[in-house]
Amino acid sequence: MERTPPDRHRVLESYQDGVRAIVALADGVADWDVPTPCADWRLIDLAGHLRCVAENFLEYLQDAPDSRLAKLFAQDAASAVLIRQQARQNAAELAVLPAEPGPERIMAFGVSAGAYADLTPDTWDRTHLIYRGTKYTVGDHAGAACVEWHLHAWDMARASGADYRPRDPDLLVSAWHWGVPHLPLAAGDPWESVLCSSGRSPRWPEPADRPVAAGGSARRRGGRPARQAPAGRGRG
Repeated sequence: MERTPPDRHRVLESYQDGVRAIVALADGVADWDVPTPCADWRLIDLAGHLRCVAENFLEYLQDAPDSRLAKLFAQDAASAVLIRQQARQNAAELAVLPAEPGPERIMAFGVSAGAYADLTPDTWDRTHLIYRGTKYTVGDHAGAACVEWHLHAWDMARASGADYRPRDPDLLVSAWHWGVPHLPLAAGDPWESVLCSSGRSPRWPEPADRPVAAGGSARRRGGRPARQAPAGRGRG
């Protein structure tokens, strides 16, 4: 693990970049029912996930160091166990989310993400959780939130037929090491490393996964399934 934590100013700037990117991409969505790189999720589902994660992040920050997330990581469970528990939580939260249009879900996301950004600077060095004997601070988790937002901005862009690359992918590599301690990071181009380590294919959708012409054999679009963005920790 890299022992130099990411610069606070760069983390806060990247966080805001990610939030703004999601809001801007949502403004251009014409169809909320299109598939996304997150297996089995339509864009409307991804919007719901973003709302839930932003609300969770705010809750975890307000409850630190005794949050639900901190208690989960205090178990020192294997990475696979943490991933499964988070996936179950993601599914349960989406199942009970009120039916609402995509723009309303993104608006709720923006409110919670903004409140988190307002509180983070003054609590930067507070313990957020302890995992396998190592303390991770609120600042470390803010880096994980950056990873989360930029990954899902990429998901939204690809679902709409566009592409996305953050301004500061090197920051996301450092933020991953400190904010996502339970998952390894692949080598290579910084942004592609983050995409691949989260379970995404940088080339989604692969040609074989694109919808076929009428009369052909239907195949679900989606590339290889993406683990929910690890920063969610409660991700996708």
